Amino acid sequence: MADDVNVMFEHELKRLEKRVDALVQVCDQLQDENRSLKQRQDTLTAERATLLQKNEQVRARVEAMIGRLKAMEQGG
Repeated sequence: MADDVNVMFEHELKRLEKRVDALVQVCDQLQDENRSLKQRQDTLTAERATLLQKNEQVRARVEAMIGRLKAMEQGG
């Protein structure tokens, strides 16, 4: 009887060990994915800042051109 209980206990322990191992693997995968997503977010944030800066430079150049065209129109 005690042997049956020990066998059942060992079986349950191995089952739980497999589940814990699977959970550890999932946690490792999620950590890797999270790290990758954070790096991607940092890259996209930097790209966005660059694009906003370029957009502002283009806006200033277009406004300057419009100003020059208006000045030419009024002067000519």
